[in-house]
Amino acid sequence: MMLHIPQVLSAEEVDECRRELGAATWIDGRATAGHLSAPVKHNLQLHWQDATAVRLGKLISGRLERHPMFLSAALPRSILPPLFNRYSDGGHYGPHIDGAIRPVDGADRRIRTDLSLTLMLSDPQDYDGGDLVIQDLMGGRAIRLPAGDAILYSANTLHEVTPVTRGERVASFTWIQSLVRDDSERELLFELDAALQQLPTDAAANSAKLQLTNLYHKLLRRWTDL
Repeated sequence: MMLHIPQVLSAEEVDECRRELGAATWIDGRATAGHLSAPVKHNLQLHWQDATAVRLGKLISGRLERHPMFLSAALPRSILPPLFNRYSDGGHYGPHIDGAIRPVDGADRRIRTDLSLTLMLSDPQDYDGGDLVIQDLMGGRAIRLPAGDAILYSANTLHEVTPVTRGERVASFTWIQSLVRDDSERELLFELDAALQQLPTDAAANSAKLQLTNLYHKLLRRWTDL
């Protein structure tokens, strides 16, 4: 699954994030990379305990938890507290794969990373390079989104961020453990839910809509991993 999720944050919320992040203390992003990723990671991040990261992470989590498209597509069981990164002056992150299991910072538990999400906080015209390139069966797909929009994609994909040659690329990122482990099953549920939302609401369609809704929940019960 690869899905563009529009308007997770409003323009005003993006501006608020950029103001606060502009005054924050950034650290070398390699501090949080695994041994295979560290050599190809060249960016800056906020420490997960940074007060700005905590506050803005809660803002983003709250918006995701109320975004209908995200909820339908991800079927989230757990969302890691969002983190923040910054790329400039040739900063990049070479091809890498996200770890399958990640600790929840500050808590004695871990989650399985079924899905990755990147939320853009810089507009594409403000920087050159900095594409998120995600490998799929069609090859590498370069992603550039407006500030406030997010890309949701399978965490088992090879991906990279190309060098930023002008300006600054700021983003938030997180991982999600889904109620439905299997990508193909989750995608079928999303497609079925999307089709249900498009059905008319008149009395003639109510019977069919009820039957399809029942089918959706039967599949959800069958595939849910609790």
